[in-house]
Amino acid sequence: MLFDPSPPLFPADWAIAWGEDAYGLWQACEIAGVRQVMRWCPPGRFLMGSPPDEPERGDNEAQHEVTLTRSFWLAETACTQALWQAVMGDNPAHFREDPEHPVEQVSWDDCQDFLARANRSRDDSLVLRLPTEAEWEYVCRAGTRTAFSFGDALGTEQANYDGNFPYRGPKGPYRERTLPVQSFAPNPWGLYQMYGNVWEWCADWFGDYPAGPALDPNGPADGASRVLRGGSWYSFGRHLRSAFRSHYAPASRYGSFGLRLAGG
Repeated sequence: MLFDPSPPLFPADWAIAWGEDAYGLWQACEIAGVRQVMRWCPPGRFLMGSPPDEPERGDNEAQHEVTLTRSFWLAETACTQALWQAVMGDNPAHFREDPEHPVEQVSWDDCQDFLARANRSRDDSLVLRLPTEAEWEYVCRAGTRTAFSFGDALGTEQANYDGNFPYRGPKGPYRERTLPVQSFAPNPWGLYQMYGNVWEWCADWFGDYPAGPALDPNGPADGASRVLRGGSWYSFGRHLRSAFRSHYAPASRYGSFGLRLAGG
């Protein structure tokens, strides 16, 4: 982060609780009766994508400088089944052992319906949305330049993925299911499980990165598929890297596709 503007005014009219801790500013809002904690993400500049020498990188990860000029809020966890059920009246998830597991089997189109209903249910200044791909990677990295926010190796004690296929580390268990959304320690900005558990839909159409620096990028104007980030319980270790990009048609639903709310 290269500059530190004044934080937004708070408590905001949408907050039911607020504060500041070791990770920064947070506020809790109520969505259809369910409490969701949001973390403040300040403007900043970072290197998006991966360096040429990062092991197992993809051809679509060209490293480039991105500047985000506006602050935003991001949910500290993936959307839970409890929250989805409260807004939508149903639960499409396969792994239903605990309402604090992330919702999965939701398409990008389903997410748009969810967001529209969630916003209609509230009367305040916070407009809920999906994060842009750049916002997602910015917060995932949390000021770091390594393959993961905690370093260049990944273990199954740090994320939920297929431990038979580690990244620069020993093999671990393959849990074959999702876990509750706060099952591992948060990243340096207080965000839980940016890696693994469920893929998280982003707002952008998928496409090539710009050739040079980018200012508040929103992705291509159109396309055939939408971006997913973060990897899942079903993924190999390399797919969880901060720079890894996946994409599927907006109507696609799989047992590893979920979402994380952004706002502001």
